[in-house]
Amino acid sequence: MILPEVRDPRMVTIRRGGSLTDEHHQLLARWAADCAEHVLQFFAAVCPEDDRPEQAIAAARAWAAGEMPMMTARAAGGHAMGAARPLTGPARFAAYAAGQAACVGHVAEHDLGAAAYAIKAARGPKESDLAAGRAELRWQRRALPDEVRELVLEDQSRRNAICWSVFTD
Repeated sequence: MILPEVRDPRMVTIRRGGSLTDEHHQLLARWAADCAEHVLQFFAAVCPEDDRPEQAIAAARAWAAGEMPMMTARAAGGHAMGAARPLTGPARFAAYAAGQAACVGHVAEHDLGAAAYAIKAARGPKESDLAAGRAELRWQRRALPDEVRELVLEDQSRRNAICWSVFTD
């Protein structure tokens, strides 16, 4: 579970009564796609013929660029998560990261789902390589756009416990 019981209005678009601008929503989707792409090799090593996670990452970017409807991107996310289900370890988590990234257009808070699953992928088969997880977290934070940095860091702190505590450096 990566979504909070109570939504932060800063992560809800203005159209839906929150304060998140379209520009910042799109930045969150691009950042989530970057996080997922950074660990995609774990999935590709196990399932080289399956392009569903790659397509989900492309869908997240296409939605953010205004080139794809949200529902189409969201469906691509579902397909990537379908690719994850029969797998274990880093390959599974990398596919889930891609699926979460594609769903950011639907619910902005999926950005942390992409980031958290990417960290879990980086931690290795038994999720025991905490140093690799911390390195992935540092990479993600360096990749954060300045315009949403404070928002994401505060959200990571707020939702760390429901995101497997992966945002602890």
